[in-house]
Amino acid sequence: VQLQASGGGLVQAGGSLRLSCAASGSIFSINNMDWYRQTPGNQRELVAASSRGGSTNYADSAKGRFTISRDNTKNTVYLQMNNLKPEDTAVYYCHAVATNIARSQFTVWGRGTQVTVSS
Repeated sequence: VQLQASGGGLVQAGGSLRLSCAASGSIFSINNMDWYRQTPGNQRELVAASSRGGSTNYADSAKGRFTISRDNTKNTVYLQMNNLKPEDTAVYYCHAVATNIARSQFTVWGRGTQVTVSS
C-alpha cells in the first residue's frame, strides 16, 4: 500500500492550500487517515486526524483554520488549510492505518509535501 500526497506549495500568509493524499494498493479498508507535519530539528506532530466513521481531531494550532475530510470510495484524505501563517511552514505527511486484503493491519506514511507560507 502506498500513499501519494499532493497539493503543497508556496503561498502568502492568509492564503489557502488544499492537500490531497490517495492510498493505493492491496487495501481491504482504511481506518484512520491523518496529516502530520514536521519542521527541521523538530518531531513530527499531528495536525489533523480522521476515522473511517467520520470523527475528526485537530491540533490546537489547526482548529478553526484547517479542515480534514475524506472520500472513502477513493481512499483519499484531504486537508483544507485556510488563513495560513508562516508558522504553518513545514513538510506535511499523510499517514494511514489500514487493513490489507490478508486482513493484516499496518501503518503507512506518504513521502511528504512541502508547504511554505511567506509573510
